[in-house]
Amino acid sequence: MYRIELLNKISEKGLNLFTKDYEYREGMDDADGILVRSKEMKDMTLPESVKAIARAGAGVNNIPIDKCSEKGIVVFNTPGANANGVKELVIMSMILAARNIPNGIAWAKGLIGEGDKVPDLIEKGKSKFSGTEIQGKKLGVVGLGAIGTMVANAADALGMEVWGYDPFLSIEAAWRLSRNTKKAPSLDKLLAECDFISLHVPQNKDTKGFINSDKFAIMKKGVVVLNFARGGLVDTTALKKAVADGIVGSYVTDFPDEEVIKIDKVIPIPHLGASTEESEENCAVMAALQLMDFLEHGNIKNSVNFPECTLDRSGKKRITISNTNTPGMIEKITKLMADNQLNIADMINKSRGNLAYNIIDLEGEVNGDLVKKISATEGVIGARVL
Repeated sequence: MYRIELLNKISEKGLNLFTKDYEYREGMDDADGILVRSKEMKDMTLPESVKAIARAGAGVNNIPIDKCSEKGIVVFNTPGANANGVKELVIMSMILAARNIPNGIAWAKGLIGEGDKVPDLIEKGKSKFSGTEIQGKKLGVVGLGAIGTMVANAADALGMEVWGYDPFLSIEAAWRLSRNTKKAPSLDKLLAECDFISLHVPQNKDTKGFINSDKFAIMKKGVVVLNFARGGLVDTTALKKAVADGIVGSYVTDFPDEEVIKIDKVIPIPHLGASTEESEENCAVMAALQLMDFLEHGNIKNSVNFPECTLDRSGKKRITISNTNTPGMIEKITKLMADNQLNIADMINKSRGNLAYNIIDLEGEVNGDLVKKISATEGVIGARVL
């Protein structure tokens, strides 16, 4: 029986995928896996039984990744599961900003009490809220992952000139990207040329404050900046000055805080990017399937701390081993198996940074002493027999 702790409300569509071999609920002390959405986990004490954490969403800022890596806990996320919901919100927000819709709505609501005068007042006052069309304008998409690619393609279909920048563009993303998307020669060139800039990069120690005073200084006057990635990507002090100087015509963010809300020309959206029924279902399904595949078969897909590593089963027993990425580890592990008269039917080894992961299918029975010896080997973080 596999035990899954739920730290947030998870869509039933995902939970219904768990078979009779699974038990899931809130408040479980000896869980094998954890399903989480936004609950802060950095101050949690993780039970020794936990082998994996699946985040039903893309961002993992609430999960202590380093601590998990030290313990050999695989952390999954669900990239792309909520991409369509975010894409639609980005396109909508771009039009809202271009047409000055939020201010127009607020002004119109302020006419309550004017009675029969409202239609005439609307006609007289509407000129204050004139805007521009997005067709023919330049959109710069920074980060061409699942969401960025969909935003770029949707904007292209609406007649925009789309520029993309992503030094780590994957082959899969490149295949999905419209042929009309122009590859920006540099980030600075994109920032200088585009009328709209949409951010789709992860937030980490290297990207915090990614858009700062130097970057704002490059941009066109009146640029619209859209941030549906993470709030910390944009330096708030620099944003405030860029708005005051007329560089930023609108800043639309899905991650407002009090300081950002105070700034003029900010359109604050209350973190609605993935707040659709479809997105929550897609994330829950993807998270549950990845967690099940790992617990039952040891396969890793869409992990943020371990390498992607999958293998079709070909032996009677399977052993998975996580270890530090140091020379000689495979030799040590396979020697222990040879000493126990075990033939290897198939195996795969993958590494990522300081971590490595092995899936080994064996012909024959695996005894507990072998697992203990492997686990006690210097550099091994953890071993499981499946």
